[in-house]
Amino acid sequence: MDFIKRLKEKWKIPSTLDILLICLVFSLAGMSIGFSRKFIMNLLGLDFSIHPYLYVSVYILLIFPMYQTFLIIYGFIFGQFSFFWEKEKKMAKWFVRLFQGTSKNSIFLFSSLFISLQREIFG
Repeated sequence: MDFIKRLKEKWKIPSTLDILLICLVFSLAGMSIGFSRKFIMNLLGLDFSIHPYLYVSVYILLIFPMYQTFLIIYGFIFGQFSFFWEKEKKMAKWFVRLFQGTSKNSIFLFSSLFISLQREIFG
């Protein structure tokens, strides 16, 4: 329960049920993107071992935005739309700042995004 208490404080969510629903939304979005990723990559004929750079590029351009979309859709279904919409707005601001170069650490931010993506792909 300590974990849930920390999440409630961090995300400023008063209800334990809301925390559980938010965790459910993250789980469903992750599972959905797992199935979708395999389907899309097979449909496009992409295999990481053969075309790693193309695979990662398609992943960034298609799969990552699909995950964000799944979060919004599932968030709406489970009554957590406002929570996920606020997170999406924060992420959009982060990306704008990253690609406009106004952040002093834009290279660091981009490399950390790439490292996170590599960890997702490699397991």
